[in-house]
Amino acid sequence: MFERIRVMLFKEFLQIRRDRWAMLRLVLPLVLQMLVFGYAATFTVHHAATVVLDLDHSQASRAMVSRFVASGHFDVVEQVSTEAALRQALDDDRAVIGLRIDAGFSRALLGAGNAPLQVVVDGTNSNTALIALGYVGQIAAAFGSAYAAPLPGALPRALSPAVVPSIQLQATPWFNAGLEDRWFFIPGVIGSLALLQVVSLTAFAIVREREVGTLEQIMVSPIRPVEFILGKTLPFLLIGLADIALVSAIGVFWFGVPLRGSLGTMLLAAVLFLGAAVGLGLLLSTFSRTQQQAFALNFFFVNPFFILSGFAFPIAAMPAALRAFTLINPLRYYLVVLRAVFLKGVGPAALWPELGALALLAAAMLGISVLRFRASMD
Repeated sequence: MFERIRVMLFKEFLQIRRDRWAMLRLVLPLVLQMLVFGYAATFTVHHAATVVLDLDHSQASRAMVSRFVASGHFDVVEQVSTEAALRQALDDDRAVIGLRIDAGFSRALLGAGNAPLQVVVDGTNSNTALIALGYVGQIAAAFGSAYAAPLPGALPRALSPAVVPSIQLQATPWFNAGLEDRWFFIPGVIGSLALLQVVSLTAFAIVREREVGTLEQIMVSPIRPVEFILGKTLPFLLIGLADIALVSAIGVFWFGVPLRGSLGTMLLAAVLFLGAAVGLGLLLSTFSRTQQQAFALNFFFVNPFFILSGFAFPIAAMPAALRAFTLINPLRYYLVVLRAVFLKGVGPAALWPELGALALLAAAMLGISVLRFRASMD
């Protein structure tokens, strides 16, 4: 049995070696996608086009606008003189943020300490709008605090009249002190690319054997169906491990994501996850007669797995039916393991629910796929 599986493995790797473009197709797209997603997958808003309507024309109003520009989140692309011009700039997509500073801003700020600032946001992209509003609130609060600070020579706060007590909130993020969203996204990119690569390779390879007519020739040979399946899928599991190692190295050494956990935990989770991915690819191949059908089924299954994995959208915010569907999604559990190993440095003792779920899904998908494959051959 092991000799026949070894021969199948040798055959698969020999096929890859003979295809001079195979290694390029396996490595280059993966590296390029990792780099693109690593830079593009972020919730941070930089250089949002901003239009300013300053009706106060004071030192305080100019200082407020300078705060927005200095933050790096906003770029003032236009200064207008009327409210109609501000609205037109947003309507024409020349800006996504509008700041209106009314006349008397500085007087109100120095007097009562409560000066209104109107912010108009293009809500077409609600996510960007909410994030930008959060930045606006932080900048405005910091600007107000700076103006509220007592001047040199002023009375001590205990002797000042009408002192309003306040509570100062000090946040202490754990595991990601700088709140780098790239540290959150890079592990998700690793798992998503591995799923896409392994499922596609497994499904297309078996369907290609069926298309060219070699599948039937192999099945009438002394090799048994289980041996054929193992020999056909193990190479893609090994390729998947190499892919995960490659993109993980890019995440650590190029993007600076810390790897605080053990490589043993990473390897265990990767094997279980890739087992489920190989099982899914084999299952898709049993429903496909051509590579076009395999491509369509791959798109139909892998994309929902990606969206419903918690990569970017929190599972807790999804409807109950979709939350139930995520329970059979191996990428959901693998992303939890990746982020915990990378950022928290925890081991199997803390991750046993996710590792157990991956083991069950791998066994179930491989078992169903093998039974379905044997039935399709019969």
